Amino acid sequence: MKRPFIFAIALLVITSSALAIPFSPAQLKLIAPPVVEYMFDGTTAQIPVTVSGTPAGVFFLVFTEGQASSIQNVRNGYLGWHYVNNIDTCVYASTPFEFTQGNHTINWEGKNQDGVTVPAGSYTYYLWGWDNIGTKKPVTTQNIYPMRGGYIEERDADGMPLAQPIYMRSLNKWVLGGDPEDPSLLETTRVVLPENYGLRERIAFQPGDYSNFYAQIHNTESGYLGIWKYQWVPGGESVLDTSWGDDGVLLPVQALGTYTNNWFSGVVTDRQYLYATICRREEPIVNFYVANFDGELVKTIDMSEWWVNQQELNAGGQLTGGPNDIMVRNQYVFLNAHTSCLESMVNPSAGLDDEEAFWVWHNGNGDFVGDHNFEPNAQRPWVCFDYNVAPYTYTITSDSNYFTMTPSYDMGAVSFALYAPDGTGLGYHAYSGETSDIKWGNFICDNGSAYDGIYTDNNSTGGEGAKTGVWYVGHDSIKGTITNQVGVADAAPAAFKVAQNVPNPFNPTTTISFTLARAGRTTVEVYNVAGQKVDTLVNSSLKAGSHSVTWNAASFSAGVYFYTVKSGSFSKTTKMTLLK
Repeated sequence: MKRPFIFAIALLVITSSALAIPFSPAQLKLIAPPVVEYMFDGTTAQIPVTVSGTPAGVFFLVFTEGQASSIQNVRNGYLGWHYVNNIDTCVYASTPFEFTQGNHTINWEGKNQDGVTVPAGSYTYYLWGWDNIGTKKPVTTQNIYPMRGGYIEERDADGMPLAQPIYMRSLNKWVLGGDPEDPSLLETTRVVLPENYGLRERIAFQPGDYSNFYAQIHNTESGYLGIWKYQWVPGGESVLDTSWGDDGVLLPVQALGTYTNNWFSGVVTDRQYLYATICRREEPIVNFYVANFDGELVKTIDMSEWWVNQQELNAGGQLTGGPNDIMVRNQYVFLNAHTSCLESMVNPSAGLDDEEAFWVWHNGNGDFVGDHNFEPNAQRPWVCFDYNVAPYTYTITSDSNYFTMTPSYDMGAVSFALYAPDGTGLGYHAYSGETSDIKWGNFICDNGSAYDGIYTDNNSTGGEGAKTGVWYVGHDSIKGTITNQVGVADAAPAAFKVAQNVPNPFNPTTTISFTLARAGRTTVEVYNVAGQKVDTLVNSSLKAGSHSVTWNAASFSAGVYFYTVKSGSFSKTTKMTLLK
């Protein structure tokens, strides 16, 4: 009697396994020439663009090139909304083009945003796109929806791109690529704290070491604050690492008052240092902390210049505007708060020696993107630090070209606000099927893996059963040069650039082209989807300028591969597909 029952159970297990469908997104890819020659002679520059994977809404932007050092502490725009420092700035930004998959052409008449012809020379151009037509795809249906505390771990211990990046939110870990419906793939841990202590959601792993993490801990009564180091125990209670700092704890600030009067960012790392912020709202203390992995406080940077404003309080707002969210991309850190109109990008490593160099850009009230109290009938006209009004921007994220996104709740059927690499506001935009329901977060994966894209919630576009978990939207951004200097890529390159291999997909050969800003030891290496190096195409000293190398993959199996070009401190990884 028992045999049929056992057979049925075995059949059920086999059937369930067979029905497991791994997450494998159709990626949006933009391809355009790395160099566009244009004489600035009154004609129209034509930039050919190929869109693959999904349809796309695509922005075209033109920036100054090589002018960052001459742009120092510039504050302009209505109400002084835009501050830039040591960064190239936006000359022209289009509204989004609606592109189907296939070949398209973007025309630029050589004019700036005011319709004035720009001086002849070299400019950086950007394309930024997202899938605004397709529906969101489930990444995981487990209850770890994106909001403050989320991020995507993209690199391994050696700084190389993970073939399968990891979505993290607080003490939950999900490796991208698994079956969205499989709860066993969600790894969690617990932190048991003393009474009246709490953990800020955003934690940071030891770079490439997922057995150790750092968390920002506060006392809910006294406001006692610190960074604590733990050993991650899957499915169990994490253990305080008492060999780090002062018995496992680094305490840059103590006794700040009750928790309700303080905001904390959580901890992030750029693989060199740990970063965290604290905002005391009533008796203003707004600090940015830099700590090392030895448990030492390296530097404290006072951020009150931008995040404290007595006039805001006098006008009916709050004395401080945050920050209470933080994100890191390469050497830059991005800051925002759902209670404020202010978005910021800072450079902590530069700020260690020169605090003036810490600030890179700010976007505040004045350009209608992320603004508070801009409506003609606003009770507190143009007050930025006001947590009673929309948009509520719970998270901040950036891609590898430093385009920045924030969710935008209570602004109608829009999903996010978009900012250019210098903080220029590019408006509010929507994913397909958007409604006015709450938006919790957006996080960008951009490491050249098969999982690059936007990871977001699905509160607006899904039914009740679809409002948990993490969801995927296609995204890509690229950049190139528009120049009147024929052969500029060979003569005097202004930046390190790596182009998409051509052709792609390919069989069996493809060409990889790249540009070096300066001479130096350069490697071009090929990796499989498991992150294993399978071929080295270049390992030698090369001069500045344009180079190309051909990969003959006749002896390799079909599939997705990644090529990484490294030269000096520069590195870029790009995906390619071999067909057989």
